[in-house]
Amino acid sequence: MTNIPEIFASMVFNDDVMRKSLPQDVYESLHRTIESGSDLDITVATAVASAMKEWAISKGATHFTHWFQPMTGITAEKHDSFISPTENGHVLMEFSGKELIKGESDASSFPSGGLRATFEARGYTAWDPTSYAFIKDNTLCIPTVFCSYGGASLDKKTPLLRSSQAVSREALRVLKLFGNEDVKKVTPTVGAEQEYFLIDKQYYIRRRDLMYCGRTLFGAPPPKGQQLDDHYYGAIKPRITAFMKELDEELWKLGVLAKTEHNEVAPAQHELAPIFTNLNTAADHNQLMMEIMKKVADRHGLVCLLHEKPFAGVNGSGKHNNWSLSTDTGANLLDPGKSPRENAQFLLFLAAIIKAVDEHQDLLRLSVASAGNDHRLGANEAPPSIISCFIGEDLEKVVAAIVNRTSLKNGDREHMEIGVHGLPTFPKDATDRNRTSPFAFTGNKFEFRSLGAPASIAGPNIILNTIVADELSAFADTLEKAKDFEATLNDLIRTTFKEHRRIIFNGDGYSERWVAEAKARGLLNLRTTVDAIPYYRTEENIALFERHGVFTREEILSRTEILLETYSKVIAIEARTMAEMGRQEILPTVIRFTERLANAVNAKKKANPALSCKAENIVLEDVSERLDEFYDRLATLERATADVPKDCYDSLRVASAYKDTVVPAMASLRKVADELEARVDSSLWPYPTYGELLFNI
Repeated sequence: MTNIPEIFASMVFNDDVMRKSLPQDVYESLHRTIESGSDLDITVATAVASAMKEWAISKGATHFTHWFQPMTGITAEKHDSFISPTENGHVLMEFSGKELIKGESDASSFPSGGLRATFEARGYTAWDPTSYAFIKDNTLCIPTVFCSYGGASLDKKTPLLRSSQAVSREALRVLKLFGNEDVKKVTPTVGAEQEYFLIDKQYYIRRRDLMYCGRTLFGAPPPKGQQLDDHYYGAIKPRITAFMKELDEELWKLGVLAKTEHNEVAPAQHELAPIFTNLNTAADHNQLMMEIMKKVADRHGLVCLLHEKPFAGVNGSGKHNNWSLSTDTGANLLDPGKSPRENAQFLLFLAAIIKAVDEHQDLLRLSVASAGNDHRLGANEAPPSIISCFIGEDLEKVVAAIVNRTSLKNGDREHMEIGVHGLPTFPKDATDRNRTSPFAFTGNKFEFRSLGAPASIAGPNIILNTIVADELSAFADTLEKAKDFEATLNDLIRTTFKEHRRIIFNGDGYSERWVAEAKARGLLNLRTTVDAIPYYRTEENIALFERHGVFTREEILSRTEILLETYSKVIAIEARTMAEMGRQEILPTVIRFTERLANAVNAKKKANPALSCKAENIVLEDVSERLDEFYDRLATLERATADVPKDCYDSLRVASAYKDTVVPAMASLRKVADELEARVDSSLWPYPTYGELLFNI
């Protein structure tokens, strides 16, 4: 039986290990650096490196790497051994403070959006001491940031750390106005629920669409899908249980707080949820979780699919980002308080978040934009592309009472006194959950449900931190100048709720009525990635990020280019894969099937001219018509792909061409291909069907 307390974080150079292995003065200096963000003295770094090396070697590590998160959305690592040659031909195991603090990588081969030219190769990795080092595959992994020779951020961790500092700084200003002088730091906390599919590897390797694209580009629906809702929370199959057991153990060794696992709605779909932790750690852990899932699945003869929509007709996979703000004194700022002062503080933070969501719908939408997520958002399984905020009936009544200056009937439940002049009392939160809401308040946190399964949680949280920091900054500016704090606070909360009430929606986000109502409210409906991404580079948004030191103008423009280029490349790969499968697999298969039918008809006629061969002729005519249609649509897709502008420096124009011509051509080709699959002899069909992929584990 696994001894969980014994193995948990056994492969992590965490605070407990550092306290035991470092001299006290070195440990205290490092701890101050972690807490305050001050520069690390090289002598301290040298001592830490020595202790880290000895610990890693004792755990079987032979190499070290600077583990970073470039704009690819996955992690990167370059391994170096600890060995250093001696004069007598032997080696020593060495690791210096300089190697710990700084590394060098080829920056030209990672996405840079124009920040780096191909001939400008130098890039640097720098240790992030706020994130613990760990051992993976006998390699000491040191979490780092990644920047260009000129200092521009080329990764997701750097702006994440900047945004966390920004929201902490502005939240502290507000908290001090409420007399919280003991609070020195505010930290965003996140629990990221991860959905995924598991399929048998023997079927995966027979489908080039899954191998190249991560999703099925063709596939007729099986008779049974998720209609009976019998997979959700159902008994977990032994093979999956074995996978989950090993996955938990591997994650626990790395200090990942894997907690809850269950079957999800779609067949072959599952979910793993961790316990909340600080955002920086949560982002690192989610990247590790996705990587380890794939490795463990492979050891069980399975493949873990993290695409947002690997199978048409069944639910796709998302990632639910549960976000809150916590103080270093242990308070959750999204917890309604026990005193009138605490409740007023809670309402102010709530107002800031609601205003941030309303004013920056564009940024929140584009933070989850990807070619894959376009298939999932709004598909009656995930939140719609329209950003709105769910706060529940109780809080909505409070907001209405504040806006309308009316009293709130108490009812029979326990109540909290606001205690600010003119504000009513309101009941403690007892809301249901709304799975159709993109951004839902769930008691003491907000759940951002629109993220796609493979996404790094860094991007959405950078946006969330920054927009909330901006509103808290404006609130602090107003309240710091107030002659009458209570009256100004009262008016600020009321005015904010009144002006941004349109973003609050507690109803069914899947309904067509909501689309019309949202339009009437003036809310954005950015249906696709290409619609959303250009909002990144508006002057208003560039100024927002620059104001809080999260991105420079150049970094914003580069990220816009990367997102557009990535979208175009993904669609181009999918289109080429469809064309290959169509010409090399589907066309020959259907032609063989029609030849077999024609030969059967001829043989029967030859044996007995009086036979009608009615069934064969009907099937032959039906399939032949669809075969002609398939050929025409395949040619249309190939022309559409060829007509996309080449050597074009306007990335938005290229992405728009893929969205407007290639994507519809792909959908049209798939429709007729899936009709053919339903008609052709299954023994001839060239790749595993949905039934085999989803149910044969």
